[in-house]
Amino acid sequence: MNELQTMPNEFSFLIRPDRYSARNNVKPIKFYCIAPQASRVSLVGEFNAWQSWANPMERQPDGSWMAQVNLPHGHHQYLFLVDDEPTLDPHGHGIVRNARNERVSLIAVS
Repeated sequence: MNELQTMPNEFSFLIRPDRYSARNNVKPIKFYCIAPQASRVSLVGEFNAWQSWANPMERQPDGSWMAQVNLPHGHHQYLFLVDDEPTLDPHGHGIVRNARNERVSLIAVS
């Protein structure tokens, strides 16, 4: 056996079969909230343990607010906190109930 034939076996620990699995890949997802009168807006969801400080949104020149979050494949529940008021996303992929039976927005990432 020559050196080239043995190389894959020697380095097989570097190649994980699930490396390219959809659930291991993340995508940058941009969230937009139309709230021109708001003084602050945050994005909260199961991806940040519903923490209001984790993803503050940035005001855009048109008065909307934007935040970008890297999310893995799957469905994710979230809300906007507009001046501390929970607000559903009218552009989300749906509305579901969370573990506390509250209505929240849903986004599907694929």
